[in-house]
Amino acid sequence: MEAKTLFDKIWDSHVVRSIENGPDVIYIDRHYIHEVTSPQAFNGLRQRGIQVFRPQKTIATADHNIPTKDQHLEIRDELSRNQVARLAENCKTFGIEYFGLNNPKNGIVHVVGPELGYTLPGMTIVCGDSHTSTHGAFGAIAFGIGTSEVEMVLSAQCIVQPKPKKMRITVNGQPGCGVTSKDIIMHIIAEISAGGGAGYFVEFAGTAITSLSMEARMTLCNMSIEMGSRGGFIAPDETTFNYLRSIPSLQGVASLDAAEAQWRKLKTDNDAIFDKELVFDAACIKPMITYGTNPGMGIPVDASIPLGDTGGNEATFAKALNYMGFKPGYKMLGHPIDYVFIGSCTNGRIEDFRAFAQIIKGRRKAANVTALVVPGSKKVEEMMQNEGLTKIYEEAGFEVRQPGCSSCLAMNDDKIPAGKYAVSTSNRNFEGRQGPGARTLLASPLTAAAAAITGTISDPREFLKN
Repeated sequence: MEAKTLFDKIWDSHVVRSIENGPDVIYIDRHYIHEVTSPQAFNGLRQRGIQVFRPQKTIATADHNIPTKDQHLEIRDELSRNQVARLAENCKTFGIEYFGLNNPKNGIVHVVGPELGYTLPGMTIVCGDSHTSTHGAFGAIAFGIGTSEVEMVLSAQCIVQPKPKKMRITVNGQPGCGVTSKDIIMHIIAEISAGGGAGYFVEFAGTAITSLSMEARMTLCNMSIEMGSRGGFIAPDETTFNYLRSIPSLQGVASLDAAEAQWRKLKTDNDAIFDKELVFDAACIKPMITYGTNPGMGIPVDASIPLGDTGGNEATFAKALNYMGFKPGYKMLGHPIDYVFIGSCTNGRIEDFRAFAQIIKGRRKAANVTALVVPGSKKVEEMMQNEGLTKIYEEAGFEVRQPGCSSCLAMNDDKIPAGKYAVSTSNRNFEGRQGPGARTLLASPLTAAAAAITGTISDPREFLKN
C-alpha cells in the first residue's frame, strides 16, 4: 500500500467527486461564520429560494465588528450594529446556532470553536476568515474561504477546491528562554518569506512542535497562512486528546472513546513523500519582532533591521521602512512605542494572558503606553477574573476590555492612531491593518509585556532571568 501523508488521508476521505484535470469537490465537516463575510452568502440563498443544507454543521459568532466596551448597550456604529443584527436574523431564519453579544459562549470564532469542542481531529473546517488555519492545531484540514464559497458551503455542505501541494516543516530541539510558539512561526516566516508557502498545505512536525501545548499550537497554525500557504496543521497526539477530554461538552460522550481510537491513526506514514521539506533548529530561535509591513519582515528583538531585501525587492523594502519610520541597519531595542495590544485569534487564549502576567505582575506599565488587554472569549474573560489576572493588569495600569477581535484590525472602535507604534500580539502588520497610518510591530505576549513595562521595544528575556 502506498505511503500517504496525513493531509492526503484527510483530504482523500472527504472527496465527494474529483473533476478530471480540475479541482475536487470536498465535503466540509464544520463551518464557522461571523458577521462580516456571511450576509451576502445568506442573501444568495434567499435569492435562490433555498435553505441551509445542514444547519447543524454551522456555528456563528459575532466578533470582528463588535465593541469591547459596554457590550450590554446598543452598538453605536451603524454599520457594525447592522451587520451583527443581520447575523442574528439570518441564524434565526436558517436555524443556525449563534453566539451573540453577552452570550456566555461568545468570542472570536477561532477561539470559541476549539474551546467549546466543535473543532475535532480529522475534520475539514472552513470559515469566511483567513485565519481558519488555527483549527489545524487539532489535526484538521482548516482554511479560509471567500463569501461566494461561504454560500456554497451553506447550500451544499461542500466546496470546490484544487488540492494543494504538501510541505512538511520540522522544528527540532528545545526553544530557549522567552521563546514562544509565536516566535517559532515568526522565525519560520522571516526565513522563508511571506510567500514561501504559496501553493502548499503545511504539516508541522518535530520535537519542538510536539512539546507545545494545544493553545501554543493554535497560535502557530493561526499564522501558517502568513507565509502564503493554504493552511497548516499538526498531527493529533496525547496533548490533543487530553485537551479534548477537558472540554465540558465532550465529557461523558459515549462516542468519544471510539473517535479517539480513530484519531490515533491520523498520522503521516513513515515513507510518505512531501513536495517540499524544511527543517529548523529551535535552539537558534530568539524572541521575534517585525519591523516592516508584512509578517515576513521580522527579526530577533535584539537584532538590527537588514541593510536590504535579500529577495531583491528593494522598492517594496524601502516603501515598508518609510511607512514604519525606520532605516536599514536600525537597532530595534529601545525604540519608543505608544500602544500595546494583547488579544486576537492569535494570542487571545488564557495561556497567553498567563504568560503576559508573568512579566506584568508587580510592575506598572510605562506612562507613555496605552495598553489594551482583550480576551478572546467570554470563557477566557471569566478565567482571567477567577485566576486574578484581571486584577494584576488593572493594578499595573492596563485597560481590560470585553471579548472581540479589537485592535487586530481596523473594523471596530479599537483603532491605533496614525503614526503611532503598536506592539501587537495579532497576526498581520499590513499598512493600515490596525488603523489608517498605524505602525504595527508583531510580537509574542512576553515581548509585548516587556514593551508595555518599559515603553520601548525590549527583550523579554531581561524580565525572565532567575
